[in-house]
Amino acid sequence: MHLDPLMPKLVAAAFAVVAVGLFLRWLRQPHVVVYLVAGAILGPHALGLLTDVEGAARLGDAGVVLLLFFVGMEVSLPRLLANWRVAVIGTAVQIALTVGVVAALGAWLDWATGRVMLLGFVVSLSSTAVVVSMLREAGQLDSEIGHDAVGILLVQDLALVPMLLVIGLLADTPSDAGDVGLQVLGGLGTLGIVAWVVRKGPIRLPLIRRLAADHELQVFAALLLCFGLATLTALTQLSTALGAFVAGIVVASADESHWVHDSLNPLRVLLVALFFASVGMLIDLRFLVDAWWIVALLVLTVLVTNTLLKAGVLRALGRPWRRSFEIAAMLAQVGEFSFVLAAVGRQQGLISDYGYQLSVGLIAISLLASPLWIAGVRRLTGASPAAPPPAG
Repeated sequence: MHLDPLMPKLVAAAFAVVAVGLFLRWLRQPHVVVYLVAGAILGPHALGLLTDVEGAARLGDAGVVLLLFFVGMEVSLPRLLANWRVAVIGTAVQIALTVGVVAALGAWLDWATGRVMLLGFVVSLSSTAVVVSMLREAGQLDSEIGHDAVGILLVQDLALVPMLLVIGLLADTPSDAGDVGLQVLGGLGTLGIVAWVVRKGPIRLPLIRRLAADHELQVFAALLLCFGLATLTALTQLSTALGAFVAGIVVASADESHWVHDSLNPLRVLLVALFFASVGMLIDLRFLVDAWWIVALLVLTVLVTNTLLKAGVLRALGRPWRRSFEIAAMLAQVGEFSFVLAAVGRQQGLISDYGYQLSVGLIAISLLASPLWIAGVRRLTGASPAAPPPAG
């Protein structure tokens, strides 16, 4: 019988995740680190068993969408809305301060305005996937810390749209007035759905009762709910993660929708793992070896600067110092959407190929270092580590 060449790769990938996972979990590292390391080991720059980085990344993006869908189902919408000042004002001030710090560095190095804005935007965005995954593992998603962190992450995701517009203007690429109009329309529509859910309270989704006993159709119905609204926001040039989050809010407000969580949870685990593995596959080990001290210095500088800036902003908005530092440490890494900004910047000539490789190394290593950084900041500030959720 003919052996599909994909089969040994799947076996190797599963073996690597289990082997690396057992070791790193023994060291008390979260699953995020497991998937990143497994992706780096199996990727094109190491063993070369997995080489389709783009395909893995596209499937992994679906994992991020599912992750935000689950967040929408699990967080308290009233409590999240009550923290709007921290999310909106805090994020805007933090991005402005980050760009200001990069501008000071750019003035010393004689960087053009476009490069300053691009790199400022790149390091100002945190990783929604990393932070939400760690909050879920620690059972903090519906805590005060979780609501502050999720609110900031969602506003950062929304900020990606104007960031891309600014980069386009600075690169002399004219913005499409139609795209801007679609974004405004999509934003208003999203706010309208949230307002409708808040005012109406418990809602009834079509055919929800007929699916209650059909477990196979439940999987596809849940996927339709998640990716349907994500597709609508994408069509209006907004983040798919935002649409998935709002879809989760709608599902959480519906009667008899408890089966949605159980139907999609195994798929969420698989696709989120694939997302982080695809990030690990981007790590060029030879480049990191050659430029290790530059990447290490950049990662340390970004983690320290982001933590101090974000903690200061949160404290100014009334959060206690200890809580401010814990949230800031969670948000200190550079996020997955920064890959998009870096790629656009390279296409438009704002950074060179070498600068792009440095950006990729910075993003990937900051994601990898994030759990250790959070643990270190918690220890320095005296914040007790979050207890894991109860089994079952």
